[in-house]
Amino acid sequence: MSTLITGIHHITALASDPQKNLDFYTSLLGLRLVKKTINFDAPDVYHFYFGDKIGTPGTILTFFPFPGARKGQKGVGETTYTAFSIPPDSLSYWQKRIKEHGLIVSDEQERFGEKLFRFEDHDGMGIELIASSNDPRPGWQGGKVPADHAIKGFHSATLNLRAMELTTDLLTEAMDYQFIGEENNRFRFGVAGQPGDLIDIVLNQPASRSVQSAGTVHHIAFRTATRASQLEIQHKLQNYGQQVTEVKDRNYFYSIYFREPGGILFEVATDEPGFAIDETVEELGNGLKLPTWAEPHRDRIEKSLPKLQMR
Repeated sequence: MSTLITGIHHITALASDPQKNLDFYTSLLGLRLVKKTINFDAPDVYHFYFGDKIGTPGTILTFFPFPGARKGQKGVGETTYTAFSIPPDSLSYWQKRIKEHGLIVSDEQERFGEKLFRFEDHDGMGIELIASSNDPRPGWQGGKVPADHAIKGFHSATLNLRAMELTTDLLTEAMDYQFIGEENNRFRFGVAGQPGDLIDIVLNQPASRSVQSAGTVHHIAFRTATRASQLEIQHKLQNYGQQVTEVKDRNYFYSIYFREPGGILFEVATDEPGFAIDETVEELGNGLKLPTWAEPHRDRIEKSLPKLQMR
């Protein structure tokens, strides 16, 4: 039986300074700026999409950078750490690279047989790099990181919850996830059990309530293949008792949203149509792309957005 949800589609976070955000994820982490557009709900705010060459679902980290935003706070009811997959022999390269940029790097850890470390960006966004020998994805080969060390895409995401039973029931009964295992009070779930579809749940680490602002995750999106499969999962979630939104057109995918029992905002996004519908693959990320309804206001929108230097 085929699954309707096949893993993580994208993760969207909040940031403060747009230029620092752009520089950090392209220059330091070596991701590709796949799309530069606007927050559809706040057109005077950018929406950046970072990923691999074409913005393959499972590689896309996106940001709403609100200039001057205060730092948020990690806590329960939040995706506290976003983990990327790196090649198995790249851990020391990345530890050195991150330290050279003046960031604090955690001690090396081991989790489910894989080595990793964690750090935070300038806004406090929690990031982990996990050395995985089970990830054939090539990553972005044209960035500022050597191809043999390039980030491949998401590995997993950590949900910090007060209680987990209702969330795990939702994942396993309505979202095609299966329980994989438990280690050190961390509970892992997956679809195929591969980097890019893994969800970890930890309890009360930290125990305070999260405060959403710069450096915190706004929502996590799960991927489904088509609009037809999205309607199936929407119906399935509604029958399960979830309050699910109508389908929203996000230009590069279609989305539905709902809150899981622990309060984290979930999205289910389609793989189609992708990011090359308004730019060629070679030109991805070069221009400011606006939805059709915003094009008549382009001059005003461009004047309201901070100027960027594309380094």
